[in-house]
Amino acid sequence: MAATTREQFVLALDQGTTSSRAIVFARDGSIRALAQQEYTQHYPQPGWVEHDANDIWQTQLAVARAVLRDSGIAASQIAAVGLTNQRETTVLWDRASGEPLHRAIVWQDRRTAGLCDSMARAGHAELFGQRTGLVLDAYFSGTKLKWLLDHIPGARARAERGELAFGTIDSWLAWKLSGGRVHVTDPSNASRTLLYDIRRLRWDDELLALLDVPPAVLPRVVDSSGVVGLLASDLLGAPIPLAGIAGDQQAATYGQACLEPGMAKNTYGTGCFLLLNTGARAMNSAHRMLTTIGWRRLGQTTYLLEGSVFMGGAAVQWLRDGLAMISRSDEIEALAASVPDTGGVYLVPAHTGLGAPYWDPYARGALLGMTRGTTRAHIARATLEAIAFQSAEVLRAMELDAGERLRELRVDGGGGANDLLLQFQADLLGVPVVRPRVTETTALGAAYLAGLAVGFWQDEAELASLWRAERRFEPAMSDAQRTALLGGWRRAVQRCLHWAIAD
Repeated sequence: MAATTREQFVLALDQGTTSSRAIVFARDGSIRALAQQEYTQHYPQPGWVEHDANDIWQTQLAVARAVLRDSGIAASQIAAVGLTNQRETTVLWDRASGEPLHRAIVWQDRRTAGLCDSMARAGHAELFGQRTGLVLDAYFSGTKLKWLLDHIPGARARAERGELAFGTIDSWLAWKLSGGRVHVTDPSNASRTLLYDIRRLRWDDELLALLDVPPAVLPRVVDSSGVVGLLASDLLGAPIPLAGIAGDQQAATYGQACLEPGMAKNTYGTGCFLLLNTGARAMNSAHRMLTTIGWRRLGQTTYLLEGSVFMGGAAVQWLRDGLAMISRSDEIEALAASVPDTGGVYLVPAHTGLGAPYWDPYARGALLGMTRGTTRAHIARATLEAIAFQSAEVLRAMELDAGERLRELRVDGGGGANDLLLQFQADLLGVPVVRPRVTETTALGAAYLAGLAVGFWQDEAELASLWRAERRFEPAMSDAQRTALLGGWRRAVQRCLHWAIAD
């Protein structure tokens, strides 16, 4: 149904690890239209993951145009555009031509694990942790940028002369959307680079020097909610304000209305990302969680604790694409539900190493406990349970840091539609797991940040009032069964740690 010309909307551009999406939101937070397009993943070597940055741009532009065309909404009806993105993925491009110098190095990529080890042995890990709230790991952007500057002939000299621009995907898209006029990032993305001091809120000269990164290559850091520029008119048909930017997990936290300290959400996407709002305090973790910036709005910074799981939905994709065990990802729930349990099988999806709380880039995936009676259904169920096991470990560590038990966990992402997964998650955690009516919370968070900046929504109290639960999954597992299952999981993980020994 076409919108009336009097209606106004916010357009969210949600650039993810495997697809680009565009979603139009109405004033009540509901979805008016959605378009999505997948793009190619590149694996040039074991442990390396790359994207073509131009593929990202072209698919993102295509879905933005498609969602307006197919919904009958005119560009003039879009009050603002919000942008959210896969984080840590690193692009280096030529400021004059706008062309990337190399494929984007994706957050999953492990090529700089050896560099991180060397820097840790040199005693730098503590400094990076103190300044950035992160562990010194190949996951983050800083060492990826160093790799690009080291391996592209002449790149560092050109960067020093100001000819090149670095950015995570938000910066790359903001540049392209503005016709090359805007080179910015927001604190949520900057805080994932290993280059940004999250307390002093600035690029850190000492860390830049350690990674040999010229400051001239860096984007300007702006508030997550605020107009930073206008879209080039020829892209969508009007110069729409680009008014919100946030990394995908911070955006999802905002879209879940986890706006008060103590509220938490988990996104079941390619990876799983559990974030806990700690308010104005950047809380140091004693359990290898990350301290990160959630968003900055009206000059006020909100901090989060985060636990990152590298292989969530990606494990389901592996069953589909790598093993051809299913033909579509959404087939896994029925297959897994066809057996009452895994028959003692555990899958540890450490295909690209393990994130929190292990942070082991040399861990590798394993399927354990199989017998002659093991079927594809048992493996499918073990895959879903692995997603929940990893998230449960992260949440327990987070609770220890915060010193209090979580009351509920709000969930979203593609896996958030899987009832079997969410029930098992509630059983493992022993707290309710709550799925909202609008599960596209990553895009919704970007829309909220953009809409607030232009007065489309009034304040955060209005946003909180829009959140509605669709279903609550109450824990039903006995303590003894929970303890036994988690014990088996930890035994399985131990067999995977340090498997691919560093050179």
